[in-house]
Amino acid sequence: MIHLLSEKNSIICQFIAELRDQKIQQDRLRFRRNLERIGEMAAIEISKTMEYVSKEVITPLGTAIVPVLKEQPIVGTILRAGLPLHQGVLNYFDHADNAFISAYRRHHKDGSFEIHLDYVSSPPIHDRVLILTDPMLASGQSMVQTLRALNQRGRPSKIHIVTAIASTEGIEHVKAHLPHDFSLWAAAIDEELTAQAYIVPGLGDAGDLAFGTKS
Repeated sequence: MIHLLSEKNSIICQFIAELRDQKIQQDRLRFRRNLERIGEMAAIEISKTMEYVSKEVITPLGTAIVPVLKEQPIVGTILRAGLPLHQGVLNYFDHADNAFISAYRRHHKDGSFEIHLDYVSSPPIHDRVLILTDPMLASGQSMVQTLRALNQRGRPSKIHIVTAIASTEGIEHVKAHLPHDFSLWAAAIDEELTAQAYIVPGLGDAGDLAFGTKS
């Protein structure tokens, strides 16, 4: 299931416009906060798909029966760019378990690259709802390798991928290489992907814009 969060006009369109704007995005705090906001809005939508149970709550004036989550999800992210988006999801699933994955591109002289995973920290995920955040779903290779690494800790009952901007090619790559179904929640979907696997028009390097350039 592919969910385009900006398909209908809402304030999320404003957040995406600011993330893309090369003048506004120079404000790192605002850039991180807009990613966080997208994570928060995605969390609300994902929460509507989850299972609930009734709970008896004692108030100062009586008793209320309210629905609460049957089980907390695992919220994971791909370091470092995914941290603000991760925080947005975690703001709403504040009792969730967490997973962190370090994945990066190793570039070759011919312009090609391969994805390397250096670090994976995760609780067991078997039969758990897994929400994985990455602000840019470009080629989709990082996402596929990350999910394969996490699957070694068990098969989730449901996978939700949250991204600010996805490319159509990246979406197709994930669909073709994941062993089971997933739901993608994207604030925007762009058609073009360059030979170097950068999304156009995209927004640039999300990690650098959020945290500064790296050597």
